[in-house]
Amino acid sequence: MTSGFLLDVRTWAETLGWQPSAQQQQQFEALYHGIVAGNQRLNLTRITDPAEFTEKHLWDSLYGLRPLLTDNWSGEIIDIGTGGGFPGLPAAIALPQSQVTLLDSTRKKIQFLQTLAQDLGLANVTAQVGRAEEWGRDRRTRARYDWATIRAVGSATVCAEYCLPLLKIGGKAVLYRGQWTEEEAIALDRAVAILGGKVVEVAATFLPESGAERHCITLQKTAQTPAAYPRMVGLPSQKPLG
Repeated sequence: MTSGFLLDVRTWAETLGWQPSAQQQQQFEALYHGIVAGNQRLNLTRITDPAEFTEKHLWDSLYGLRPLLTDNWSGEIIDIGTGGGFPGLPAAIALPQSQVTLLDSTRKKIQFLQTLAQDLGLANVTAQVGRAEEWGRDRRTRARYDWATIRAVGSATVCAEYCLPLLKIGGKAVLYRGQWTEEEAIALDRAVAILGGKVVEVAATFLPESGAERHCITLQKTAQTPAAYPRMVGLPSQKPLG
């Protein structure tokens, strides 16, 4: 392993109740090198320092999924607006029995991520070009997924409209945020009530090395999302619910 690349085993165990196997450590490091190489032509991330990458991409991605890490979870996850593959690719490495769909509207990124997943030996990853508004109205993908993840994609209310239509009843979505305000919480409560869901957890934490603040907001789908949602492409961000 590259010196200083991964957090020490105790940090993983103490903060997530989980730690990567030797194979997963190798996959994490290969993911880092693959992203850095792809970054030269695709603008995947501004984070290229190994230690910072580990904390802000690997650990941060898995913190939101910590309820799944302690058993051999085998459901379907969709990572909406995956960008550079986060949190979807770390999730696929940590949860090898799961099926992970990476969704993004940028074809070049999706083509790169599919190749990278293959290079990493991640047979449980599928990368797809698409928009959440379209997938949420498609009978093949609406109400299909057990978990959804979404990071750095619009306001929390917009994220909820993207996620909840794609979930099965009982399914959960994790919204990855930095700061979290009372105003955002009030707006999100209103939005998820419209969309057939509820907020089940607001988890505040600090990154284990830098101490930067993070929030993971977990939603649960409790009823069928009304047929009117998600709205047409662009409307959720132009006219947010809540």
